[in-house]
Amino acid sequence: MPIKNFHVLSFKYAFEGLVQALKQEPNLKFHIIAAILAIALSFFLNISKQDWINVILLIGIVFSVELTNTAVETVVDAFTEAEHPGAKLAKDISAGAVLIAAITAAIAGIFIFWPYLTS
Repeated sequence: MPIKNFHVLSFKYAFEGLVQALKQEPNLKFHIIAAILAIALSFFLNISKQDWINVILLIGIVFSVELTNTAVETVVDAFTEAEHPGAKLAKDISAGAVLIAAITAAIAGIFIFWPYLTS
């Protein structure tokens, strides 16, 4: 396969994965709503360039961790239908990573937006 087609197919598969995740993962929809609200607030408050970079990075991190969690859950579910302690642990740890990313983003968001809201 030529290298040029490899890159095109990689993007195609990545977008297919995003679409499937959006269809199947309710938590990703919640994160999208939170991201839209953060972006709207950023526009409304006319935040600085550095704060924009921080908001975008935080959104990207939360989305990336959520997508990774979805991938872990999908793989685990594909290999076992029965309750298995290892499978549960993998899924719980993956979900915990999303929780940590979301809490971190929320706390950082408070630090980013608070000065604009109180001035």
